[in-house]
Amino acid sequence: MMNAKSKLDSLRQIRAIAFDVDGVLTDGGVWWGPGGEEWKRFCFADIMGISLARRAGFQLGLISGEDTPLVDRFALKMKIPYVVKGCRDKAAALHQFGVQSVFEMHQICFMGDDVNDLQALKIAGLSAAPSSAAAIVLDEVSLVTNRAGGNGAARELIDALLRAQSFSVQEVFSRP
Repeated sequence: MMNAKSKLDSLRQIRAIAFDVDGVLTDGGVWWGPGGEEWKRFCFADIMGISLARRAGFQLGLISGEDTPLVDRFALKMKIPYVVKGCRDKAAALHQFGVQSVFEMHQICFMGDDVNDLQALKIAGLSAAPSSAAAIVLDEVSLVTNRAGGNGAARELIDALLRAQSFSVQEVFSRP
């Protein structure tokens, strides 16, 4: 874990944020409909947070181990341009996100929650996890939110980034 000063310094350098989906933007649960369709619940606090991050100028990405249409639908609704689904090498996908967004790794935050996110979390400039993440992840990341995945954890991270970079949430919200 980082000390408070180095965590604040890391928060101030971030220009791009990539999220795992299941367990971070959702609570990790899944419902299957009678026709086999998959349903997941997204939290409106996280949706607002992502909207604020986009309006503040952060580059956004989704890197998911799952390959479902819900990831595409969420990305489209939230105007997230970088999406990797069915990803088995999240570190490589995060590196490519940096190349595509023209930022160095120290300027990129990755939020993940399980063992398949560890390598990406290790190379990110700021690694974050929801409080509901696996113990092995909680031991490795530099920032753990108070909120669980799918229950405002992404918003909590984004609020911390906005505060560290002296953004006013109200000012950012009023931007197009």
